Amino acid sequence: MAERAPIQHLVSLQDLSDREIEDLLDLSLRIKKRAGAFRLEGKSVGLLFFRGSLRTRTSFEAAMHQLGGHGINLNASSDFWELESSEGARMDGKAPEHVKDAALVLSRYVNALAIRPALAGQSWATDRRDTVIKSWAAHARVPVINMESALGHPLQALADLMTMRERLGELAGKELAITWTNSPTAATPAVTNSLLLAALRMGMKVRVAHPSGFDLDDQVLSEAGRIAEAKKTSLATGLTAADAVSGAHVVYARSWMSLEDYGNPTLAASRRSRATGWTIDENLMKKGKNAVLMHAMPVRRNVEVTDDVLDGPRSLVYDQAENRLHSQKAVLVTLLR
Repeated sequence: MAERAPIQHLVSLQDLSDREIEDLLDLSLRIKKRAGAFRLEGKSVGLLFFRGSLRTRTSFEAAMHQLGGHGINLNASSDFWELESSEGARMDGKAPEHVKDAALVLSRYVNALAIRPALAGQSWATDRRDTVIKSWAAHARVPVINMESALGHPLQALADLMTMRERLGELAGKELAITWTNSPTAATPAVTNSLLLAALRMGMKVRVAHPSGFDLDDQVLSEAGRIAEAKKTSLATGLTAADAVSGAHVVYARSWMSLEDYGNPTLAASRRSRATGWTIDENLMKKGKNAVLMHAMPVRRNVEVTDDVLDGPRSLVYDQAENRLHSQKAVLVTLLR
């Protein structure tokens, strides 16, 4: 019997070569311009959300519909139950079903599975392993797409690269400032991690600004350093917002939680309360090189970014959100055709 061909998943952009990322970006732009016929009639994707979503869910369902396929949305809080992901687990606890069984069954119903896993939220060392999304990928017999795990958000990073390429053209040598912003609902650094690594792979110069105690994951930074060296570009972290934005073409605002306080909301809130003055306003944007603003949304107006910047000519946030639709179509066409 012939060996089964390996299934191509999208758990992390690190799963893809530079050429594959470039091809996805080219395809995303072609799809947006409606150049060529891209159809997925008869195809279906199961969308499993263990956490809330607005843009990701809507853009995925719209993408499949517009391509002639069908998205089947499943919300863990109402449509099914907790799943066990540990290998060899004795399942006498809360979860009545293992990811292995769910993945194998769903693989017989749909052509791909897109997963947004829940976070345990107790230990960064545990959550950063992305055990759940990796378990789905290990057991599914169809492509698995990561719709944001603890460590990464490859779909957002693809849309971000697409948006920057639309505005700036060739990205190599362009300067990106990733600037921490304060928010009472800070997210994991997943978006920041994926963007950081992806931008460096495109040859961009990246500067990261954040207050003390909000350093990014050590292993992600180590990988970022290796990429920067290989691409002969630059990376600086732990800067002030002013230093990061100075001369930047793109200012990317994002709030992420302190990994030092991960799992301890009291300490996290106390640390955030001391991090004042981290709002993106026009005075900061003027330090850039005709800089544009990006933000993955949802965005807290006048806390993370002021209204005049969000609603002004510098803002790409709505183009960026729209590009989730086109770049996800490119992912679906690539994985399913």
